[in-house]
Amino acid sequence: MKKKNIKKIKINPKKTLKNELFKNILTIVLLFVLLASLFSLNNSTQQKPEEISMSQLARQVEEGQVKEISVKEDKIEVTLNDEAGTKQTLLKTGISSLEDELINVHKIEQEKVTEAHILVKGRTGTETFFLSYGPTLLTLLFLGILLWMMLGKAQKQNGQAMSFGKSKARFLKPGEKKTTFKDVAGVKEAKEELLEIVDFLKNPKKFLDLGARIPRGVLLLGSPGTGKTLLAKAVAGEADVPFFNISGSEFVEMFVGVGASRVRDLFKNAQKHAPSILFIDEIDAVGRHRGAGLGGGHDEREQTLNQILVEMDGFNTETNVIVMAATNRPDVLDPALLRPGRFDRRITLDLPDINDREAILKVHAKNKPIDKNVNLRKIAERTPGFSGAELFNLLNEAAILTARENKKIIGEKEVLESIEKVMMGPEKKSNLLLKDEKKITAYHEAGHALLGHLLPKTDPIHKVSIVSRGRAAGYTLNLPEEDRHFHTKSEFLDNLAMLMGGYTAEQLIFDDLTTGASNDLMRASRIARELVTKYGMSEKIGPVVFGQHSETVFLGKEIHEQRNYSEKVAADIDAEVDRIIKEASQRSINLINENREKLDKIAKRLIEVETIEKDEFKELMKA
Repeated sequence: MKKKNIKKIKINPKKTLKNELFKNILTIVLLFVLLASLFSLNNSTQQKPEEISMSQLARQVEEGQVKEISVKEDKIEVTLNDEAGTKQTLLKTGISSLEDELINVHKIEQEKVTEAHILVKGRTGTETFFLSYGPTLLTLLFLGILLWMMLGKAQKQNGQAMSFGKSKARFLKPGEKKTTFKDVAGVKEAKEELLEIVDFLKNPKKFLDLGARIPRGVLLLGSPGTGKTLLAKAVAGEADVPFFNISGSEFVEMFVGVGASRVRDLFKNAQKHAPSILFIDEIDAVGRHRGAGLGGGHDEREQTLNQILVEMDGFNTETNVIVMAATNRPDVLDPALLRPGRFDRRITLDLPDINDREAILKVHAKNKPIDKNVNLRKIAERTPGFSGAELFNLLNEAAILTARENKKIIGEKEVLESIEKVMMGPEKKSNLLLKDEKKITAYHEAGHALLGHLLPKTDPIHKVSIVSRGRAAGYTLNLPEEDRHFHTKSEFLDNLAMLMGGYTAEQLIFDDLTTGASNDLMRASRIARELVTKYGMSEKIGPVVFGQHSETVFLGKEIHEQRNYSEKVAADIDAEVDRIIKEASQRSINLINENREKLDKIAKRLIEVETIEKDEFKELMKA
């Protein structure tokens, strides 16, 4: 295998330190400039005393205008006798005292000089100290601040380097943000399985006396949004034990060995707080098949997985730490991770049925002002296939829509509108169709709705609309009355005919075809091919499954179909798929021709009002 050159990122510590030093010096200089500006602004706002000469001072003393004279070194401050107490200043000249100069030089009488109250002030000890040592102290202070900032930055970087291999798991103490099974609606079987984990954490002696060992790991499997993470938190809340939560992607770093170090630190912390629960979300990020990467056995992700395997069931088996993990990709996990002794127990969370959906809606509706007339059972009936997260999003969208319309109570209209918004996207009211396009769309959707009503094995029609949502110019909403776990061949064939209804309606009415039926044809082709190759429902081909779904690992776990049949069989499959689709198309043509009046009635009503609800649609079909 050819080794690839990997470009390494080199960090120049001298350059980094130089940049930091420059930033620190610039910060301090800007600080001093700011302080100097403030002081200069303050001094400029103060009124400066008038400067006078010595002869003017002598004249004022002789006339008795001076109240006080303050002499400090070579600076003289004069305060006059006027009401404002005017201040004046001048510089002392000569080597004699001010009093001698006024008497001997300017010939002022002694009494007048005495009345002027001449005060001679010297420097205080504090002033002398600051004048002598101030510049030195300011320089030392400047250097000290600079050194402190540099050391603080270096210490922070050292701290980050030292904690590089530490676990980043979030830690919840017992009783903190407590979540219990009451907060998790549905998933009854999963909660029953997890009650054993809770019982062991509360009363381990009951199990140990019988020689039983609680499962070391519990793997939660399920589609996105089915409540895996919430259920793990509920287990910690019920058991009232410490809960460590981390994502699988937080282990892996670009530096080899960091992930393994974090795993060791995480398990060490969990063992200190035992009994405890350690939850790894999206474990497929680190638990994929080994030997799958391009880096070989020294791949960082594989080393992290190896460390997890050792910690879960290696040499140290005496621990009360229960590892819980969640994934929606169990097919990509390494077999060593799934063997007994590691993840002993696997709990699958299915999408909620109608009763579970109703219970989930009640939980999410607790803190929302929902109108009493809103029937949550009806909402549950109209949301088959919705996960718990989607049901939460549904009520959240209803609340947002209510706030947008400046209402205080969430009504049924807003909730029903939110269902379609979550399923297909918001209404595109600005996306107005041309007159011809509107008519084509109306007949297209009328074809789907008519066949959905006439065919016995299709789901009931709830709504028909030609208002654009998402990428669809219109839509026909048909929903099952109850959840089904199995589907029959007759159901598939009726649904195929309904899917072809829009295509054939366009063909019969306008003698032309548009691109609007592309999605219908794609779905019909997929169903027809699955009938032949996956479900064994073709009489000609027989009960055989064609196509081997292998899971080749290259740049991740990519599933693709590998042909395990000859070219002749492939031609037979294509011919059978073509036959099924053509029969469904001919069936839809016959039904539309027999019920042309009803088709026109639905289409004309759609052109008028754009949307037909379930009750109005039933009335149209009765007439």
